[in-house]
Amino acid sequence: MARGRGSAILGRVSETESPAPQHSLLEDVFAILVGTLFISFGIVLFKQAGLLTGGTSGIAFLGLYLGGVPFGLGFFLINLPFYVLAVMRVGWRFTVKTFCAVALVSVLSESHRYFIDFARLEPFYAAVLGGLLLGMGFIVLFRHQASLGGINILALYLQEKYGLRAGKFQMAVDLAVLAAALLVVEWRLVLASVIGSVAMNAMIWVNHRRDRYVAWSAA
Repeated sequence: MARGRGSAILGRVSETESPAPQHSLLEDVFAILVGTLFISFGIVLFKQAGLLTGGTSGIAFLGLYLGGVPFGLGFFLINLPFYVLAVMRVGWRFTVKTFCAVALVSVLSESHRYFIDFARLEPFYAAVLGGLLLGMGFIVLFRHQASLGGINILALYLQEKYGLRAGKFQMAVDLAVLAAALLVVEWRLVLASVIGSVAMNAMIWVNHRRDRYVAWSAA
């Protein structure tokens, strides 16, 4: 991608400021593995408790509950169209990292069951803990120029372009998806899902701030 276009999208720095140092390849690989591990385990907690999240993962949950489509498969397929926006607006580097993150979450979210089994899981506990894990995982990905595609790409773009906080925008979209969940999930579980969404986005809102951490540089 041309420098003029890549640097104009995300993470602009003024001519008087020094650009943020790039993460090494090893740091990026480690961060994406850790971030997707946190996120996938949060998803497992939600799935085990019968909860939902918002955004593209929420749509994948609806596909699971309504049609029995495995979460990992649905999540991977739903994200495919959003890579076009990622390439056009953010660049190939971000898109490749995001594709890898989505693929890892799709696989890991279906693999945790081979290593852990829940005898009992209280929905509201799962919502808070799972939401915090999701939020922390997203922060790790964001700070290494990656996301989980879908609404996250749009949220990050709007934050960097117009100053609209990613957490606020994501929360609005999440609540819309959760409202639709009332058609397929009992209200108590939807309430717990809302609490989980608030926990996730609060974690992002507090910790992912452009003025505190420069996560983006020229693509």
